[in-house]
Amino acid sequence: MRIVMFSITPLFPDHDMGGGQKHLRRIAMHLAEMGHQITILCTRREDTKVPFQWHENIRVLPMLRFKQPFPAPYDTPAYNIAAIIQDVAEYIQAADRFYIHDGEFVFPYVYRNVPTVVSLRDNVYPETIQGAFHFAAHKLIVISEYARQFFLHTVGRFFPELPAHMTVIRNSIDWTMFRPVEPTQAIRDLVHGVNPDEHAIVLHPHRPEASKGLPQTIEVADRLVKEHGITNLRVCVPQWLGMDYDPEVKKFYEKMRGEIAARGLTEHFVFHDWVPVNLLPGYFSYGGVTLALGSFVESFGNAVYESLGCGTPTVVARISSHREILPEALIDKVDFNDHVTAAAKAAHILQTKKRTPGATMEYLHLNYRIENQLSRYAETILNARVAQPMRFEVRPITPQTRYMLAPWCYLAAAPDGEPRGIYHDYLSDYYHDDTLIEILNAFPRGFTGLDAAARDISAETLEGWLRDGYISIAVGIVA
Repeated sequence: MRIVMFSITPLFPDHDMGGGQKHLRRIAMHLAEMGHQITILCTRREDTKVPFQWHENIRVLPMLRFKQPFPAPYDTPAYNIAAIIQDVAEYIQAADRFYIHDGEFVFPYVYRNVPTVVSLRDNVYPETIQGAFHFAAHKLIVISEYARQFFLHTVGRFFPELPAHMTVIRNSIDWTMFRPVEPTQAIRDLVHGVNPDEHAIVLHPHRPEASKGLPQTIEVADRLVKEHGITNLRVCVPQWLGMDYDPEVKKFYEKMRGEIAARGLTEHFVFHDWVPVNLLPGYFSYGGVTLALGSFVESFGNAVYESLGCGTPTVVARISSHREILPEALIDKVDFNDHVTAAAKAAHILQTKKRTPGATMEYLHLNYRIENQLSRYAETILNARVAQPMRFEVRPITPQTRYMLAPWCYLAAAPDGEPRGIYHDYLSDYYHDDTLIEILNAFPRGFTGLDAAARDISAETLEGWLRDGYISIAVGIVA
């Protein structure tokens, strides 16, 4: 088949800007190796504007003039948008299938007559969210149960047929690649001056966004040095690919370096080049512990599990999908901004030289096998059909409307066992309201406006909880 793919994120011959692009590369390679012809249309940037091949059957065309650098790719003149629509429309005219990676092509009328599959890689960026509300294809792939619930309780509120179009294909990992390996000279050169025989190494393998957790990593590093006495600490931080083209990223790193210096931690932080795909297993194997303590609302969060696969334990915040991907007993989890617990867990891992437990490795290898992921993507894309538009339906909110704790919230417990409050993924904060907690506990399958009124909860209070996102209108739940 002739398959056209769309990526709003720039693509490169040997680097991936993030987990989403890593998975796009794997999906395309799998289909190419099956004999299909793949053309990938992606954003043009000054450092990636020449067509290239990922495989003899994969042609990557960096031609779309979305605004760069990120964010707000659609903040570009209308003539660029017109050219993007023209390019995509012309390429898919001769295509058997169209695959939109991350849902960020928001013009469904362009692919109305082409069998199309959309996947959503995150629950955060405006273009992805708009793409979800504009979805008009055959299948909508989401990468975790968390993401499925998120979109069911937002987009699905207005499109009752959405569940039939959605399918969960969990991100998975190539365990033949992400496994413990011996450090190479290339890794030693990349993180120059850092030696596992001399240093306690913390990895922070994340994009340069505050929500990805660098402020939290700095706070934990401070405690590791000053409270836990790990004076040989080295924190490795990859610097963003193409940083010279992004002034905001430069400002972010300058701010973080200033914070590090103010705490007297400069010698403990090593900023180095972005890690090429082929060096990632060695990089993860090099670490003593990986931190993933940010508030970014992950649909999956690949680095956490790739690190575990390479033998390096991870301390991860209970954010979004990280609450579900691994059971609590198989990974070190902390509530967001619980720096005391995070530092204690990281210190224990570093001081005992703990590696990924066998039970964790077994669970990952059983449940997140890339062979399953790729075969399901291929099946979904190759079997796509031209879709009929979904029915739009607005259901009035009445006293009989049923509510539940929003899937982007959870009830967190403080160390003493008392409720810390309801953590809200999108507000990155805890909300303590005894009345709300009590009614949620009393009605585990959801409560109605009548139930709330019977407990003297006013309509205004109920509406406030709904509009603030602590509760959502229950979808697919009956009394």
